Amino acid sequence: MANDRDFERFDMAAPPIRTRWYLRPLTYLLSLPDIIAHKVQIHYEGTRDLKPPFLLLSNHNAFMDFKVLTRAIYPRRANYVVAIDGFIGREWLLRNVGCICKRKFTSDVTLVRQLARVVDNGDIAVIYPEARYSLCGTTAVLSESLAKLCKMLKVPVATFICHGHHVNSPFWNLHPRGIKPTEADFKLLYTPEQLATLSADQINEGLVSAFQYDDFAWLKEKGLEMHYDKRAEGLDRVLYQCPECGTEYEMASSGNILFCRHCGKRWEMKPDGSLHALDGETRFDSVPAWYEWEREQVRAEVEAGTYSSGELPVEVRSLPNSKKFIPLGKGTMVHDMNGFRVNVKDPAGHRYSMEIPVPSAYSVHVEYNYLGKWGDCVDLNTLTDTWYTYPKVPGCSVTKMALATEELYFAWRRSTGKPCKPGLA
Repeated sequence: MANDRDFERFDMAAPPIRTRWYLRPLTYLLSLPDIIAHKVQIHYEGTRDLKPPFLLLSNHNAFMDFKVLTRAIYPRRANYVVAIDGFIGREWLLRNVGCICKRKFTSDVTLVRQLARVVDNGDIAVIYPEARYSLCGTTAVLSESLAKLCKMLKVPVATFICHGHHVNSPFWNLHPRGIKPTEADFKLLYTPEQLATLSADQINEGLVSAFQYDDFAWLKEKGLEMHYDKRAEGLDRVLYQCPECGTEYEMASSGNILFCRHCGKRWEMKPDGSLHALDGETRFDSVPAWYEWEREQVRAEVEAGTYSSGELPVEVRSLPNSKKFIPLGKGTMVHDMNGFRVNVKDPAGHRYSMEIPVPSAYSVHVEYNYLGKWGDCVDLNTLTDTWYTYPKVPGCSVTKMALATEELYFAWRRSTGKPCKPGLA
């Protein structure tokens, strides 16, 4: 990254703070209302009496994940890896409840040292390895470096997989749907003795298997329903391409209906989360199936070497520290076969640029209508800065950019002769 001036940077190397004794019961009490309201059921498998230190890996679908996990491990002490935007305006509080700052999808050896300190302190190291909320309630890609971390820490590894949090409050429309009961599976996956005898590939295979989930399939299996009459609103941000006519960026939604403005095809989202075409064939009856079809279309563009967003007008807000977003100004962004390139100039004439080449990021975090006022954005990170980059043109989709980032990375891996294993990057 290059720029004409510098800003105060977040101290990423600050050692983790063991959760203050007086804040531990507070975090538990703040978690209880949602846990009671959703009648959360936690299933323990070898973990009810598991004593720290251990590494705990959790899936990530909604903020409720944190609350349920807090309930499951209480009163044991933990440190949590949290993205820097979670620290905005509350760094003191988050540090003192045990949070460790991370910039998404960056390789950070400092974080490894901090996690080692957590287990040396005799505490639980909590990581959300998908590094973002799931866009459609299914597993996101995991980093293959997880196995190396497990072997290095030499402590038990447990997984915490929540079910029902996405369908209760999906990332594309956070309004609660009243799903209850929700569930969580708290499982001891590996002991230190097992880690010592297993290869990194074997450990990763077990992690990928443990992280398989589908919130929409879970909802139907449990016979539960969404209690909300606008349950399809916002879904067009995820399902941006019409499978009927193939047109991109013309999908829209209203109430329980998803429709294509180009060809007029309409689908209803049923209370059980399934999709049903109101006329003609229902090609995809689930959100995850439609989403994976979009991935296939993006993969075809990448394999043909034609993928490109074109040059998009953008506004950029930087988060160099935890105080607040800094408006950098307007500029352009290109996402193509070479990765991301952003160039910005602020009103005072200062220029800024960021490049994220394909090999350096196996995925990317996106936001939909961030904070309810700034629109959809792509969250681009280096070790020292985070740019929330907002395209200011209707003919694009940040969801497609997220899919393309992954498919570009996998294509690069294949081109260098490195194996691509299911569920891993």
